[in-house]
This record gives sequence, structure tokens and C-alpha cells, in this order.
Amino acid sequence: MHSPRFTAEPSPGDTGERGSTVSAAPGLRSSGSRADRAPGMFDVIIAGCGPTGAMLAAELRLHDVRVLVLEKETEPAPFVRIVGLHIRSLELMAMRGLLERIRPHGRQRPAGGFFAAIDKPAPQGLDSAHAYLLGIRQPVLVRLLEEHATALGAHVRRGCAVADLEQDDAGVTVGLADGEKLRSRYLVGCDGGRSTVRKLLGVGFPGEPSRNETLMGEMGVGVPRDEIAAKTAGIGVTGRRFWLRPVGEDTYSVVVPAAGVGDRAEPPTLDDVRRQLRAVAGTDFGVHSPRWLSRFGDATRLAESYRVGRVLLAGDAAHIHPPTGGQGLNLGVQDAFNLGWKLAAQIRGWAPDTLLDTYQAERRPVAEDVLDNTRAQMELHSTEAGPRAVRRLLTELMDFDEVNRRLIEKITAIGIRYDFGEGPDLLGRRLRDIDVAQGSLYGLMHRGRGLLLDRTAGLTVGGWSERVDHLADPAAPLDVPCVLLRPDGHIAWIGDDQRDLDDHLSRWFGEPAT
Repeated sequence: MHSPRFTAEPSPGDTGERGSTVSAAPGLRSSGSRADRAPGMFDVIIAGCGPTGAMLAAELRLHDVRVLVLEKETEPAPFVRIVGLHIRSLELMAMRGLLERIRPHGRQRPAGGFFAAIDKPAPQGLDSAHAYLLGIRQPVLVRLLEEHATALGAHVRRGCAVADLEQDDAGVTVGLADGEKLRSRYLVGCDGGRSTVRKLLGVGFPGEPSRNETLMGEMGVGVPRDEIAAKTAGIGVTGRRFWLRPVGEDTYSVVVPAAGVGDRAEPPTLDDVRRQLRAVAGTDFGVHSPRWLSRFGDATRLAESYRVGRVLLAGDAAHIHPPTGGQGLNLGVQDAFNLGWKLAAQIRGWAPDTLLDTYQAERRPVAEDVLDNTRAQMELHSTEAGPRAVRRLLTELMDFDEVNRRLIEKITAIGIRYDFGEGPDLLGRRLRDIDVAQGSLYGLMHRGRGLLLDRTAGLTVGGWSERVDHLADPAAPLDVPCVLLRPDGHIAWIGDDQRDLDDHLSRWFGEPAT
């Protein structure tokens, strides 16, 4: 029997540069001798240092790509919004060794009750080692991801707003609001739903404008919890956009319709929230001391293209939708994981011709599906008779395991299957974390490389060994002989034939080194 082996040697060109804090391009170390990686020019400029931008920066740095992140705000957002990391995002954090750092800052709760806030527990046996929701304050998550990126060598400049861009065959010139000009080989807009990058590109953003407005915030409440529970239980069954949910010892998340509240261009006030609570619940629950207040609509839009030449879009810059189901932040982080290794491959010179095009081909359909399910969920929150009847019917149908499982896999993104062509159902899906000879599967993917999990112990990655690691483990708990994983954890090949494997290694990881 062959003994398990794992090969993961550093790439010869890896500089190991970490923890840099300078904010300008001159003097950066380069791993390659390529003429187009000249001093004074970044490989990638990222507009926006939210979760998507910070995660993308870290993914690029794993491959020694020189990255500058521009954030227009000088300080983190003053409000403290609780966001939820769903199962697939938790898996990706584990895949990069981040989950153990992030998890202590959040609060776990069972997966379930996501779809249109219909209160159903998650089905048994979800296919993940991280089958829960992690609630975490968004500024804390952004800080942790930014620290991760800068520790890997990314550079972040705050108070820098993109105002102009011009691209040519060699790169992109980015103009800042203060007149400074920067140069990079690629630019990625992670600058939110009102993306300046998207507007400068002239990329269409079709969809539906907002029809329903909602107030949301976190604040203290002046009545006992049992009184809140009794009052909200009756309102909840109506499907109205309303809740009071504890997010801390003395703090509640409050959501209430904004119908009749003044100009949406003006920030909401505590009096607005009180008035709307009285209209919906007959009491304002004694709300006080808001941490933050916000107003959102149900506008739903999707960028016509995720890439124009050397400029790409990710996160809310590419798609916006109502927050029901809590999918937005997760969708953006998952965009970053899909794009990061592909853009790095393009910059490092080994990407197959069409690899970067697969970013839009794979991620835009995922966003289309998210937009559709949020449209459906918003309809189910309507107080009209027809949608309420549909909500009651769906609530009954979710008692069937198959229905409940399908919806939760959709919301948490563990049901995604990219179209890699004909093959077994597992092809194109993500592989859950499993125990292997060297520990855990995800523990072997911290460096953002591909991985051949070889149960035959007879295959090799040959000339791709600088891009793909090889684990020979005959005892790995799989129902197939071997799988080739991309850096984002999706299965790119299944089989046991070396020639067939080589063809797929070339498809995803370019020509072998000589």
C-alpha cells in the first residue's frame, strides 16, 4: 500500500513578502522578471475595501500579485450592522484558515428560517461541517479580512475615491478625486451598488427599482422579552416585513415597513421607527438609544457584464437585491473567491486563454438565481391576500424534507453547481471538508492552490506541481477514485486516468512547466 503523501512546495517565484504597510507602488518586490511587472505599477487595483474587496485582495496576494485597495471612506462605517455568514462562506473561510479567527467574534445560530423568514428548522444531515449561521458585526468582519489581506502584503489606502479610469492594451490608468493618477494591469470595482467603476465603464445595470421601503436598525427596547415575543408572534404569521430580534444582551434588531416615512433621501430617525412600530404593532416597544438606523428598498439589478477589457466588477457593484435571506455579503465574498485565483493566473502568465472569462460565465448565473429567490421572498412578505395564501402553502410544503433542503441549499449557496460540461452530478459542485490523511481537506488549501485528491495513489500532477498540490490518500472518504479541486474548492475533474487528468489540468491550470 502506498503511504499518504502531500506535496505543497512554495513556488520558486514566491517572494514571501508579508505585512507591508506602505501605500504606494514604488519599491514593491516582484516575484517575476516579466517586463509588464515594472516598478511603480500595481498588478491589480481594487476599488472598495468592504468584505468583497478585502477578500479579493487576500486571494490575489496568495499568488504574489501586487495589490492596492482604494477605499473612499477615511474611517470604517459608524454604524454596527450584524451580518450573517452562511454555510458556503464559512467553508471558504475555513479553506483559507480564517474561520478559527473569525468565529470567536460572532454568534452561532442554527441554520434555518432563512427563506422569507418562514420559521422552519434546517433539515437533518446538511452536507457540511459548518452547518450553521455565524452572525457577526460587519465592521469587525471587514477589519479581520482587511488585516488578513495586509498581513499577506496587500496595500490599503483610505480616503481615496476613484473618479476616472482609462484602459489600454497594457493596463488601466485610475484617476483619483484629488487628481492623483495610478497605474495597474487590472482594476476591479468592489465599490458597492452605486459603483463609480461600473458607471465609468458604462455597463448597464438593468432591473427593477424599489417598490417597498423598509426601516432597519439596532436599538434598545424598553419592555420585557416575553412581552415582545407575544406581540411579534401574531404579527409574524402575517408575513409582513417586521421583526424584533435580540442581537445582544440589551439590543434588538428592528425591521418595520417604511410606508409613509418622508423623503428617502433623508436618513431615518428614531421617531420614524417609533411611529411605524405603533402603526404595525400598536406599540413602539419603548425603543431607544439606536446604534444605527438605515432604510432600504427592494431594488433588484444585475450588471449586464462583469468584465470590460481589463476592468472587472464584483460584489454589490455587479448585483443588488433586497437583504431578505441575508445573501448579499455572502454572494460578494464568493465572487472574490471565484475571481481571485483566475485573475492571479492571468497576471502570473499561466492562465488558459478563456479562464478569466469563466468568472462571468460562472458567477453571473449564480447572481441571477439569488435575485430571483429574493424577488420571490419579497412577494411572500406582502400583506395582500394572494401572496399570503402562497406563503401559507409554502410553509406547509417546507415540512417535506426535499423542499426544505432545496431552499436552504439555495440560500446558503451549498447547492451551486457550475457548468463544467458533461459528467457526474458531483462535477462542478463544491466538496465539503472531509478528514484526510494529513488532517482536514480544507486545512490543505490555505495557500489557494489547486489540489488533486488521489485515492489510487497512482497519479501525478507532474509539470503543474507549482500550481496544484497532490494528496495520495487511498482511505479518503470519497465515492469516486480521484477528484481535482480548483482553488475555490469546486470539483474540476473526477476519474482515475492520467491522460484525462492531464487534459483537465491544462484546461484549468494552463500548460505544464518544463
